[in-house]
Amino acid sequence: MTVSHVQERSQHGGRSDLRESVEQARHSGVTTGPASMVIFGITGDLSRKKLIPAIYDLEHGGHLSPDFDVLGLTRDASTVESRLREAVIAHARAPFDPEVWGRLCRRIHFIQGSFDDPASFTALSSRLAELDVLRDKPANYVFYLSIPPWAFERVCEGLADVGLNQQVDGWRRIVVEKPFGHDLASSQVLEATLERAFDPSAIYRIDHYLGKETVQNILALRFTNGIFEPLWNSRYVDHVQITMAESVGVTGRGAYYDGVGATRDVIQNHLLQLLALIAMDRPATFEADNIAAEKSKVLAAATLLGPLEETTARGQYTGAVRDGVVLPGLTEEDGFPADSTTETFAALTVGVDTPRWEGVPFYVRTGKRLARRSTEIAVAFTAPDRGGPATRTAPVQNVLVFRVQPDDGIELQIGAKRPGDGMTIDPISLDSDFGAVFAPAPTAYERLICDVLRGDDTLFPRRAEIESSWRLVDPVLDFWAGAGRPDGYEAGSEGPASAAAIMTRAGRMWRPL
Repeated sequence: MTVSHVQERSQHGGRSDLRESVEQARHSGVTTGPASMVIFGITGDLSRKKLIPAIYDLEHGGHLSPDFDVLGLTRDASTVESRLREAVIAHARAPFDPEVWGRLCRRIHFIQGSFDDPASFTALSSRLAELDVLRDKPANYVFYLSIPPWAFERVCEGLADVGLNQQVDGWRRIVVEKPFGHDLASSQVLEATLERAFDPSAIYRIDHYLGKETVQNILALRFTNGIFEPLWNSRYVDHVQITMAESVGVTGRGAYYDGVGATRDVIQNHLLQLLALIAMDRPATFEADNIAAEKSKVLAAATLLGPLEETTARGQYTGAVRDGVVLPGLTEEDGFPADSTTETFAALTVGVDTPRWEGVPFYVRTGKRLARRSTEIAVAFTAPDRGGPATRTAPVQNVLVFRVQPDDGIELQIGAKRPGDGMTIDPISLDSDFGAVFAPAPTAYERLICDVLRGDDTLFPRRAEIESSWRLVDPVLDFWAGAGRPDGYEAGSEGPASAAAIMTRAGRMWRPL
C-alpha cells in the first residue's frame, strides 16, 4: 500500500481502469466526492475498531468515490495492513469481501514517521500532492485526529508549518474526538489551538451518538408528526429521563478513565446532546446552522437543579458475583489505585430555563457495570387526575421512549382496558422496532464520515454547545471534589442508593434497566 504501487498501476493503463471505476461508481450509489483522509492514530483502537471498518462498509456499499484515499502516519508500517484487515473482519458491519478489501486496500497508504517529527509532515504533504496529480483530483483533505488531546497542538502546528491547513485548490477539514477538554478552561484552550490553524467552519467535533439513527429520529418524530409537538411543553410533560447504562466495566481503560469519570466521559457530551435535541424549539429550517442555534439555546438555558446533595448522585462499582461470574470492583481493575475517587456512575437533575420547559426536571444518569446495557430517552407525560372510568384503577402515565441501543426503536406506553368484565385499565406498550421495520442502518461512524466528506456538519456539536455543557457540569464536579469517596454500588446492580433517592424525594422512580 504505497504510492509507488499506485503509480505502477497508472503506468499500465490505470487511468483507463479508473475511468471505468468512476463510471461504475456513478451507477452504484456513490455519495461522496474525491478526497484524501489522513488518520493520525491509524493503528489505535478507535481507528481499528470504528474508522477503518466504517470506511470499508462505505466502500462495500458503493458510497465512496474511487478517488478517495486514506493515509496513515505510523512508526512501523510493516504489519499495519494485516492488522487493519483483521480489524475489518472483526468489526465491519458488512461481510468481509476480499475483492472489496483489495479495492480499498490499494487506496490506503502509509507514511513512516510520527507527529513529533517535522519531516513527517513534509512527507505527508508530498504524498498528498502526488495522489492529487495521479488521480487528477482536487486537494480535498480531511485530517482525523484519532489521538490523545495533548497531541492536538503538535499536529495542528505540523500541518500549518507545511501549509496543509490552507484551502488551496480544495477544502480542508479537521475532525476531533472527545474529550473536548477536561473542564471549561481546558476546552477553551483546545478550541483556541484548533482555531489558530483552521477556520472554525472546518472543525468537526465528533459525538458518535449523534450519528445513530434513533437519535436523528427524535427530530423526525417531533417535527413531522402533528400529534406530539403540541404536547411538548411543561403543561403536558411531567419529566424526562435520559439514561445510558453499560453492563461492562472499565477493564483496559485505566490509563484514560481514572480521573475522567462518568460525568466527563458521557454526560458532558453524549447525554447533554440528547437533552438538547429533546428540548430544542423547532428550527427555522433543518439546515445545520439553524439546528445548531436551537441546540445552543437549550444548553445555554440549562441549569443544575439543587440542592446538589439531594439532586445529584455519584457512585463507584464494587465487586460482586452475578450468575456465577466474578465481577471485579473498580479499584480491583488494572490502572486504578485503591483510593480512586473516579465515579463510574453519575446522575444529575437539570432544568431548562425557557417558557416551554419551566418546572420540568430532566433526570440524566449514566453508569458502568450496571444491570443491563441500555440507552434511552423517556418523556413522561403528566398523568390524568383519575384512573379508569368508574373504577379504582390508578391513572396510567403515558411515556414516550426513544431506544437508542441495543434495540433501537420507539415505544409509547398507554392505558388500555383489560379483557373481561369491568373497566380495569392496564398499561400497555405500542412498540416499533426499527430493526424489524427498516433495512439495516449504517453505523454512526459511516454516517458521520460521509457527512464530513460532504461538508455537512448538522450532526456535529459546535463550540458554543461544548462550552455551555462544561458550564453546566463544572459546578457539580467541583462539588463532588470536596465530597469524599463516591457511593459504592454492586457490579450488576441498578446503581447507588443515592440515585434512587433523587427520584424518591420527587415522588418518582427511575425506569428499570
